[in-house]
Amino acid sequence: MTESIVVQRLGKRFSQYHCDRPNTIMEAALSGWRRLKPVEHFWALRDVSFMVAPGKMLGIIGRNGAGKSTLLRLIGGVGRPDEGKVRLKGRVGALLDLGAGLHYDLTGRENVFVCGVVAGLTRREVAQCFGSIVEFAELAEFIDNPVRTYSTGMQMRLAFAVAVHTQPQVLLVDEFLSVGDLSFQSKCLERIAQLKEQGCAIIYISHSVEQVQELCDQVLWLRKGQVVAQGEPEVVVGQYLAEMRSETQERTPLRPPQLTKAGIELRVNENRFGSLEVEITNVRLLPASKLHSGDALSIEIEYLSPQLIHAPNFGVSISNEDGEVCFDTNISARELALPSIQGQGKITLRLDRLDLSGGQYFVDVGIYETQWDYAYDYHWHAYSLVIDSMIQKRGLLCPPHRWEISKAQMTMLKRL
Repeated sequence: MTESIVVQRLGKRFSQYHCDRPNTIMEAALSGWRRLKPVEHFWALRDVSFMVAPGKMLGIIGRNGAGKSTLLRLIGGVGRPDEGKVRLKGRVGALLDLGAGLHYDLTGRENVFVCGVVAGLTRREVAQCFGSIVEFAELAEFIDNPVRTYSTGMQMRLAFAVAVHTQPQVLLVDEFLSVGDLSFQSKCLERIAQLKEQGCAIIYISHSVEQVQELCDQVLWLRKGQVVAQGEPEVVVGQYLAEMRSETQERTPLRPPQLTKAGIELRVNENRFGSLEVEITNVRLLPASKLHSGDALSIEIEYLSPQLIHAPNFGVSISNEDGEVCFDTNISARELALPSIQGQGKITLRLDRLDLSGGQYFVDVGIYETQWDYAYDYHWHAYSLVIDSMIQKRGLLCPPHRWEISKAQMTMLKRL
């Protein structure tokens, strides 16, 4: 087998039970053992097949509930398929759930050794790369603190650092890079690229189709557990986005231009799209729409929902004038869920620091249907953001950095 990952006709079936299913033996006995059997069965995955060769990266896209995470868990050995088979070649590094595999009562140091040994390294091998892991995770000050005291981003950094230092031949990543600051995300992507060059086969799930298109050699599109398309990133991502846009545009009602509270004009089918069952009434960039690189940014989204809407998804992306997406996140990517909403409300996204190079950017905001089938309201390139930076450089990111020159080199320079 030359391929590192082979998935053949994979299928996974789940059972749905009665909403009043007994929770205890006593309740079951009193009800005459009724409502214990499944009400129905459904296939979360059906007839999924693909291969990933060493040094190649497969992106998996699809709406919520399409079966992406179920597929990755089956490949990673979490659960057993009801149909088909999975064959893997080499050591597997898996980032399936944020914090999965971390023991919260153990310190960061202890977790590094536990996770490394579980991944197949010897204790000596873990000790040899321990310094690199801590340096990569940027957790030197907290490595001897219990993981339960870590923030979500710190947990992600630790888990990712361990996974990429176990020398995996297969790497599985499920929406992991939606957590953490921009500079660390960039470092993670660089490390993934290095592993790919070294022959690691990678499967990557993300809601950011732009990122999938940029990073992956092939893309697999899932819908309701079945493969819709598989092939070149530009083609498959284009088909996926066309379907989403088509659904949203069909639901977008004709309406004259409107002004936000800040006086920004919103024009339907130009910079505003959606069914408008929920409306974004105002967006505020705080403390201002002009910042210095590295400053914190809060994005306040005010909305109005005349009717009851179940568990909408909120999303925010930041792109430059050339259309490159610099940052993209949403509520479901952080494994958060809003309850049903109705009436007026406000939700805020807080970025601790925004390490972007100087220039003009746009903040796009949207509210989407639970399964991402279409947008309720999406504002595109309506909100301008200007980043000032004293450092003129190429690239999108401008993270804190410094140059260090050895004393011997300084002495040599003084002599010249």
